[in-house]
Amino acid sequence: MAVPVFRITSLAVGLLLIGGTASAAPTSTSFKNACQASAMLTVHKVADTSMTVDAPASVTAGETFTYRIQPGGSSYPDSDSGATTTNISRLKVDYEIPANATFVSANVVPGTGINLDNVAPSVLRVNTAGSPDAAGPILRLSGNNEVIGNSQSSGTNSEGGIRAPKVKKNLDGSNNANGESWFRLPAVDVTVVAGTSGVITPKVRTAGGAGSYNNDENYYTFLPLATFFWSNQWAPTRCTPRDAQGSALNAGAGALATITVGSAVSATTTTVNVPATAKTGTAVDLTATVAPVGATGTVQFKDGDTNIGNAVPVNNGTATLNHTFAADGAHAITAVYSGDAGNKPSTSAPATVTVSTNPVIVDSTTTLKVPATAKTGTAVDLTATVAPAGATGTVQFKDGANNIGNAVPVNNGTATLKHTFTADGAHAVTAVYSGDAANKPSTSAAASVNVSGGGNPGGNPGGTGSLGTGSLGS
Repeated sequence: MAVPVFRITSLAVGLLLIGGTASAAPTSTSFKNACQASAMLTVHKVADTSMTVDAPASVTAGETFTYRIQPGGSSYPDSDSGATTTNISRLKVDYEIPANATFVSANVVPGTGINLDNVAPSVLRVNTAGSPDAAGPILRLSGNNEVIGNSQSSGTNSEGGIRAPKVKKNLDGSNNANGESWFRLPAVDVTVVAGTSGVITPKVRTAGGAGSYNNDENYYTFLPLATFFWSNQWAPTRCTPRDAQGSALNAGAGALATITVGSAVSATTTTVNVPATAKTGTAVDLTATVAPVGATGTVQFKDGDTNIGNAVPVNNGTATLNHTFAADGAHAITAVYSGDAGNKPSTSAPATVTVSTNPVIVDSTTTLKVPATAKTGTAVDLTATVAPAGATGTVQFKDGANNIGNAVPVNNGTATLKHTFTADGAHAVTAVYSGDAANKPSTSAAASVNVSGGGNPGGNPGGTGSLGTGSLGS
């Protein structure tokens, strides 16, 4: 009986190890499994296998995402050397919960298992002893944790758990000409929250005892059954990713996919500022403001569904396009922000520009806000507010008759200049608005800033100068 038993055990070891074609997935890792079957004789066998992972190439820190992992298809023969195969049961695959990720959930993907019966496949989170544990480091694909070892529901001489019955069919349901029974364990969807910047690498279980040869903690275990002269022959089998019994772990024990974790991405808000009216053939400014202010990237302005020119870079939180409308009518303008490495894309609400050959140009009002006092050599803010709110164009600040720096664009109705006074004394500051296609120019009333080399003579350092209101443009 020694030779027949050897044949039966050898056959049993090979039952799960015939590689099949896995479904298409972004990452497929082919490797060898070294397995030991223990029955009346001990048999060692090495065969090809594979794992496939469908995962995003990159995520951001704190992002919740799902990846899918699945073994390739397998088969076992009808008979060999007088031994008749019966089935394989107690099938189990253990996956590690990846580092740099917080586990959320794991579920069997319906319809992805083929030619399986007995106990429905499920996923449990277990500890290293194989016991269900909400804090365990292992995800176990099995049938109610009925496996050959490393579980409270272990057994090596009775059927249990997930079973691959003898169907003599291919994975597509057609009859197999050689009487082989093909099957495939189901895919598992694993949902996690990405950790800090770095990588997340899904793996099979190989930590600790799972990395040792012929250990109940091995990631892949199962229980083949065959008969010889009406006698049942059980061959509990344990597999690890290695090229031979005495070899080191191979690529199957490494990263089955690499998911890059980038910096956290912030939500953004984009607003668009356009003139209420414009003249056909005359350029006007379309301005988008992106928050938070550190956002980079580009803004694509759109007239309805049509792009207006090329995307404009975002600088200091704004993007401005000088555009000439060629057709009369109401134009719904939006600004689409591209996003960047740290900021999500966003789109503004539409703003309407009414374009006509002879648009109505309305009066504008410019007011000025300045500090009552300033210290020589210390910068202060000069701020002009232009009404109506949709006004574009520029503001030129002036100290008496002299320009202060260059003209400043009007964004969201305001223009601010940081200015350092270099001479002591009273400075009469005004703000001169340029006007645009829909708004007439206007100039604010003068506001006085008392500048001194030290202290705060003549005023409260935190005070605000008078708000000057310009006359209506003519």
